[in-house]
Amino acid sequence: MEIVWQTPANPPEKDDYIFLNGRRHVRPYYFEFISYVKNRWAGKTIVDLFAEEFKGRPYDYYVSAVKCGRIQVDGEMVPVSYIVKPSQKISHFLHRHEPPVMAWDVSILQKDPDVVTICKPATVPVHPCGQYRKNTVVGILQADHGLSPLFPVHRLDRLVSGLLILARNALKADFFRQEIEAGMVQKQYVAKVIGIFPEDEQVVDVNINYNAREGRSTAEVGDSCSDFPTKGKAACTKFTRISTNGTHSIVLCKPITGRTHQIRVHLQYTGHPIANDFLYLSELAANPSAEGTSADRAACSSSFGLTPQDCSSDKCEENTREDFNTDPMCTNCPNLVPKGYDVYEEGLCLHCVKYSGPGWVYECPYPDWAFLS
Repeated sequence: MEIVWQTPANPPEKDDYIFLNGRRHVRPYYFEFISYVKNRWAGKTIVDLFAEEFKGRPYDYYVSAVKCGRIQVDGEMVPVSYIVKPSQKISHFLHRHEPPVMAWDVSILQKDPDVVTICKPATVPVHPCGQYRKNTVVGILQADHGLSPLFPVHRLDRLVSGLLILARNALKADFFRQEIEAGMVQKQYVAKVIGIFPEDEQVVDVNINYNAREGRSTAEVGDSCSDFPTKGKAACTKFTRISTNGTHSIVLCKPITGRTHQIRVHLQYTGHPIANDFLYLSELAANPSAEGTSADRAACSSSFGLTPQDCSSDKCEENTREDFNTDPMCTNCPNLVPKGYDVYEEGLCLHCVKYSGPGWVYECPYPDWAFLS
């Protein structure tokens, strides 16, 4: 079989996806990763560089990859003892497996000459990042609807669903960016939280400190007289209860600032964390699969008013191996899912419903879980 190496210039296509057990997978493909030697990398051998900086594969794999030309420097094969120099081009040719996402459609809410708005499914990242490239909102819209280029106007975390605004040209994207930076844009989300949320509006004006190493934020109460001032950034969120059934509440969230995990952390601070937010459910952090959380997980993985791709489990399991070619050097094959990813990951009960600015408003329907029984 002749290997065809893809680069970021190759657009995603419909046939790139496999739907299996309620998940959208990407058929593994050959891809050229390109990077340039940083100053702190210079002086290392090519094998040591990869083993120290890219620890997802064993040392022996990198030795073999260099020897057979899967890792090259400036477009040429080099020995395993080769010492890299600053700014050199390094190519890593590999069999790329992307993590799966939930198989909900990326539904288009509104399509104008300059703007597209969609209802983003939970678990799908907005744009290429990390191991995600085709299994992204931008990639799926390009494959399914031929929409390109697209410029995401605002952030929406991978596990969050709801309204996403995408500009169709750089000029429109810059227009939205200026209004957001000027504080002229209002945002609204809905969340399903634990307990009976207070009936009166709650305003949480508490700094947030994001720890990149741990991948989570913490709320910090400052004290101007303290010898240890807070490290966090100013953050403010307004909360209004929409409904409650005595066990859970649906809360309208209006973030005034835009810090990482702001709504999630501020809801935790109120004592009413998001019902299935295992990262901020402190009592469940040590055991995210605890029996008591199963109902919340099921409730929040229900339909968002969309229809998942149908896939008979027996048929899909039978045909999975035939849907992609394995590679003898690949550290993920013969599995479809890359190592270290939870194929059963679900989305948060947090959904973006509205963005508005001077003279414009975009909205998204509420998810099914927002209607308590």
